Amino acid sequence: MRKLCLKFLTSKEASLVPAFALSALPLLAVLGISVDYTSGINSKNEMQNALDAATLAITTLPTDTTLAKRQEALQAFYTANKGDGTATLTSFKVDTDGTAHALSSASYNMPTDFLRLATITNVSITATSAVTKTPALIKATFKVDKASGWWDKKMTLFGIPFESKTTQELMRITYTYNKGGDSKGYGTTTVSVPNINGVYQDVQTQTCVTKNKSDYGRKNPIPADAIINGEKVTTCSITLDTTGGKGAAIDVTKMDVLYLQMDVPSGSPKVLKSNDPATSNRLYIDGVEVATGKTIDIFRVVPCGQSSSQAWEDGGNAVPAPVSNADFFYTVTGQCAFSQRPSETVLTQ
Repeated sequence: MRKLCLKFLTSKEASLVPAFALSALPLLAVLGISVDYTSGINSKNEMQNALDAATLAITTLPTDTTLAKRQEALQAFYTANKGDGTATLTSFKVDTDGTAHALSSASYNMPTDFLRLATITNVSITATSAVTKTPALIKATFKVDKASGWWDKKMTLFGIPFESKTTQELMRITYTYNKGGDSKGYGTTTVSVPNINGVYQDVQTQTCVTKNKSDYGRKNPIPADAIINGEKVTTCSITLDTTGGKGAAIDVTKMDVLYLQMDVPSGSPKVLKSNDPATSNRLYIDGVEVATGKTIDIFRVVPCGQSSSQAWEDGGNAVPAPVSNADFFYTVTGQCAFSQRPSETVLTQ
């Protein structure tokens, strides 16, 4: 084969070498264009992925971040995600309801390899991205409605801040059985929150007292909101309140994770968690028991601008069971606005 090729190239009779060379030029040009085109497609895909990631990332910055700082962060995130060229923040705005919108673009003059033979030294590649960030929970207000049971217990709201693995206590509600009363048992419930030094302070206390029906009469009628169980009458009243009757307002602006935990030393299980699929089924949300095996995201079950009635069964009864069997009832109200939580952000372009 080698001898045949050499004979073909050195032939003086056919003059085929020039013709062959000329016919190969279009083929080489097509191959060159294909290589540069493929390189351009790969660059554009990488640019788009990097720009989307960078645009999503800047929506987690605080609302008081300047456009210049957001632009700087956008370019940094874009470069870190292997984006070629320059990323530009076209616009960033937050609506009055807390919804955030971001528009960005990226451009890159990709150097060519084979197209240079046709005097095309670079090709302009662009990408655009748009994201929307919906409002999210920034404040949760807890107000105790009723707590019962023969066992002392404590419910704690835990939070994990953004970019942190350290769990923080945000609120606790303790219940102490009064060692008397009807078959449900009632006692004293206290809501406490930590101050800036981490020291817990009581902000609301509900005290329940159980008496016999015979203790009431014409001059001392049974209160309309009393809990009557057979011959027992239980009345609950607020004996301490620094919240104006609103309940404990917990700032969760900087929290990425929220969960509730119920500690019941005499119960089985002794620890119940809203984010534990093995025990979350003892939590009731608006009268509906959480399904077994389901993990609850507190950010999702506290509605924006509305209240949710929730309750816990402390372990004295098997589940599933009606909500009337629960022992710890409270109302939680949510306030929503712009949030740094990344999970609230979605690509729209």
